[in-house]
Amino acid sequence: MRVLVTGGAGFIGSHVVDALRERGHDPLVYDVREDPGADVRDPAAVARALAGADAVCHQAAMVGLGDGVADAAEYVSHNDLGTAVLLAAMAEAGVRHLVLAGSMVVYGEGRYECARHGVVRPGPRAPEDLDGGRFEPRCPLCAESLLPGLVDEDAPADPRNVYAATKLAQEHLAAAWARSTGGSAVSLRYHNVYGPRMPRDTPYAGVASFFRSALARGEAPRVFEDGCQRRDFVHVRDVAAANTAALEASSAPGTLTAYNTGSGDPHTVGEMARSLAVAYGGAEPVVTGEYRLGDVRHITADSSRLRAALGWKPETGFGEGMREFARAGLRDG
Repeated sequence: MRVLVTGGAGFIGSHVVDALRERGHDPLVYDVREDPGADVRDPAAVARALAGADAVCHQAAMVGLGDGVADAAEYVSHNDLGTAVLLAAMAEAGVRHLVLAGSMVVYGEGRYECARHGVVRPGPRAPEDLDGGRFEPRCPLCAESLLPGLVDEDAPADPRNVYAATKLAQEHLAAAWARSTGGSAVSLRYHNVYGPRMPRDTPYAGVASFFRSALARGEAPRVFEDGCQRRDFVHVRDVAAANTAALEASSAPGTLTAYNTGSGDPHTVGEMARSLAVAYGGAEPVVTGEYRLGDVRHITADSSRLRAALGWKPETGFGEGMREFARAGLRDG
């Protein structure tokens, strides 16, 4: 299969390209890192790149929390306009199979259960609570403590920042394309992806990159809040394998199917920082109490649907992955 991989020279995209080649496919890399003219917002360039393609794996995106709404237009341009241009070109070229790099950020906060009221959805955390070190969401009905759990794909979307809103818009655009063309679309809602080739310290890097970059500078990783926020850290090779599984699967025409893509083994951010520091041989992490308003407290995945539907399962455990990541080099950009 000939697969156009947008963002194919990036962190996740480059691993997807490797995985496709290992499975005997022919990946075509479309990435501004390799060719400044390879912009998904350029209709003519995208149309040329699609020539002869059987499917598209859309990894190109502007990622990370960003700067409030100050860079909203840039996020929308790269993520949503870029996706719209790509989908229009696919419709014209007759390419009918799409795998989209989705994200767990579309859910906002994860799944919570109150002892009195069952499953509830807490609203955004108040700045005054965060300033006072009260990081845990409370039940919106009785203000009691909540028990975090695994979120599944049927949970309602509730994006809490600009980046999250653009990732949800990408899914809506892909669903509209599928209905209009009879194509099949899969969105893999990535959880916290880490591993070799992760970009070093940038405003848009993930928390694992920030910690690893700090250790490389001889500094202690700085952990926000109290370090107890729960995440699902999934290795980049497992994410690449999920992409190949989705590309090779027979998907229902005219629809978009979303799959959580996580390890199924939640850990706290503080635990991840400590594991990485020990594996690297660096300084003990510092818990700062700082926070970012756009962050959510707990978000962990139920990835059983992906396992059942596509036969995928993660192969790299947390401890093994952190030891490898501690030794791996980081890339610029």
